[in-house]
Amino acid sequence: MDIILNPFVSVLTFLYSILGQNMVLAIVVFTLIVRLVMYPLTAQQMKSSQSMQKLQPELKKLQEKYKGDREKLAAEQMKLYREYGFNPLGGCLPLIIQFPIFIALYQAIIIALAATPLQLLDLSGRLIIPGFDSIIPLNNEFLGLNLTQPPAIGGASVLATVVGIVLVAGVVITTWLQFKVTMPAPAANSDPNAKPDPSASMTQSMGTIMPLMYGFFALSFSIGISIYFIVSNIAGIVQAALMGRANFKNLFGKPKPAIVTAGGPAKIEGRATGKQSTQRPAKSK
Repeated sequence: MDIILNPFVSVLTFLYSILGQNMVLAIVVFTLIVRLVMYPLTAQQMKSSQSMQKLQPELKKLQEKYKGDREKLAAEQMKLYREYGFNPLGGCLPLIIQFPIFIALYQAIIIALAATPLQLLDLSGRLIIPGFDSIIPLNNEFLGLNLTQPPAIGGASVLATVVGIVLVAGVVITTWLQFKVTMPAPAANSDPNAKPDPSASMTQSMGTIMPLMYGFFALSFSIGISIYFIVSNIAGIVQAALMGRANFKNLFGKPKPAIVTAGGPAKIEGRATGKQSTQRPAKSK
């Protein structure tokens, strides 16, 4: 991990030195730089996720048809993937690569916000750019608060309480927004009497659990980490929008899946009469 962590710590310290020794601004710029470098992997991951969502109806049919034969099911699934040009590892590989990078980013912020003599010694030993020892220790103050400490909600200072509430709320709200905006639309279902999809229900539950979990992290970890969470979430939403994969309709209620007939999806026209025209299935020869 040090092969990634030490350069991250050095870059964060460098940004701190050229941005007026402002640690908050250094964290913001550093998070944006890492997000920008990770853009190709993020795009590949989102593309793979949406492709997998479109294949769900076909995969369910195969699972029902070959539920007693796992080998045949696996073979037919791979055949379906080849037919649609989908790589099942396309979504996993970017995650595997991103995970150690984001962990290193998280730890780099903690190390740069050194609060004890032992942490300061560790910080100086990780700087691979010479000449930065003179600016250690770094300034950890933000609006009179210590960035190395968790939000002091209910503390003696009214300012500390207000800032703490704003940061925790910002983490929860931006996490929820990113999850909703980047969540693909539900796949169309050809059977109106079909049972609810368990995976869709689990996804909806995660949309509630994840923001609350990150809010708990914000209460427990340092203020600097909360700033990282907020900036990273906002950057993720902007990236999704730039890639044309931001589903903002998810913010205004549960999207309704398209109706599928035997001949294909029905086309609903927005006429004043409210009538809808359906596409007739082609006659079999």
